Amino acid sequence: MHRFTLPAETWDEENLDTAAIRTLITEHEGMAARLRRNKDYYEGKHAIEEEKKNLKVTCNHAKDISDTATGYFMGNAITYSNSMDADSETMDQLMQAFDAAGVNDTDTELALDASVYGVAYEYVYAAEGSTDPVSKAISPENTFLVVDDSIEERELCGVYYWRKVDSAKKSFKYVALVTTEHFTYTLSLSGKSTTGNIVEAQDSHLFGEPQIIEYRNNKDGIGDFEQQISLMDAYDALISDRITDKEQFIDAILILYGALLGDDEDETTEAQKKLKRDKLLELPPDARAEYLTRQMDENGAEVLRKAIKEDIYNFSHVPNFQDENFAGNTSGVAMEYKLLGLEMMTKVKEKYFKQGLRKRIRLFTNAKGMETLHDQAGSVLITFSRGLPKNLTELAQIVSTLSGHVSEKTLLQLLPFVEDPVMELEEVAEQRQQEADLQRAQFGILPNVPRTEEQSEEL
Repeated sequence: MHRFTLPAETWDEENLDTAAIRTLITEHEGMAARLRRNKDYYEGKHAIEEEKKNLKVTCNHAKDISDTATGYFMGNAITYSNSMDADSETMDQLMQAFDAAGVNDTDTELALDASVYGVAYEYVYAAEGSTDPVSKAISPENTFLVVDDSIEERELCGVYYWRKVDSAKKSFKYVALVTTEHFTYTLSLSGKSTTGNIVEAQDSHLFGEPQIIEYRNNKDGIGDFEQQISLMDAYDALISDRITDKEQFIDAILILYGALLGDDEDETTEAQKKLKRDKLLELPPDARAEYLTRQMDENGAEVLRKAIKEDIYNFSHVPNFQDENFAGNTSGVAMEYKLLGLEMMTKVKEKYFKQGLRKRIRLFTNAKGMETLHDQAGSVLITFSRGLPKNLTELAQIVSTLSGHVSEKTLLQLLPFVEDPVMELEEVAEQRQQEADLQRAQFGILPNVPRTEEQSEEL
């Protein structure tokens, strides 16, 4: 994945080099064709629509792969907890800020963008007239980060841009939002030259880092189906050819041997109408008729179709859930084995997604003045849960077997319907206490009351 860099020694966030920003935008715009192609394939706009001269059929495996991978990865909301036992009230405030910003919806959008484009971007900003942080997924086709040229690749700024076209003058300019460690700039940049660049606005912010967050799908920023596009093209071409052959068979040319439909044009036309209406053709004894068609090996074509489809899913590591191998009575262990490739790919997604989420935590805690939690942002436990049906019978057996060997909190975390294990333990303890009090009341036993110091001395 290409990284945009600027020299660390010449970087000055208070005096932005607008010419350098414009150069980077031009470079990124030239590289965005790959991103747009990925988006087109996800939307079903495949190359066959331009290349096939006959019937154009697209089978959108790209959407199926990305939707399946995203649903498995982000099917359930991300949960957060702090391993350093930070102030629970501060953690609750952060969760409330996340809920107000709608980060759960943003997470799903980011996961889908990362699956399609290979990279996703989030913009965290303060809503107009408010200091509360807001989260929004922005298009990778118009967004990039800039880092310095050191080995640490420290983030210098994030850039989100778009073209503003003047159709009357047949000209355009770039409008760019550039966010640095302490400032947010709005730039108006010339479309065809390095001169005429203007800083329209410069505002300070309290986030403490560039407000654009990058989420990679993997180390190289490759989409989930990107490397299978040639196989998808082959599949589309094969299906289109098979359907075209069927249509050509219906419109096949009729050949007559030793006979004519009519002696002149009028008789021939009338005979054609009668043949189409009655489906009956009268011929002399020695004459014969047949259709001129191209014979296609249907069995061979079907074997090839299945092989291409299998390769598409195998190489993307995303299983085809419509396949007969995914039966409803499959055991949990067998299902996990079949999902091994998808699970390994999802683990990589988690690794890079957590890096972006930790930056989000730092941005939110900076903006909300949560200094203690900001310093412990790296200790916040970020938990992902898979979007698959759970075998509750198997999980119940596991919990029962491990009871007494593993803490109750850990066991409750295995159950998908328990969202907050700590609260669940408190409710269970309260319920047991209420049941014990009820039993004592039924048998006339006074509840256990701690003795005072005077009562203890009398005894």
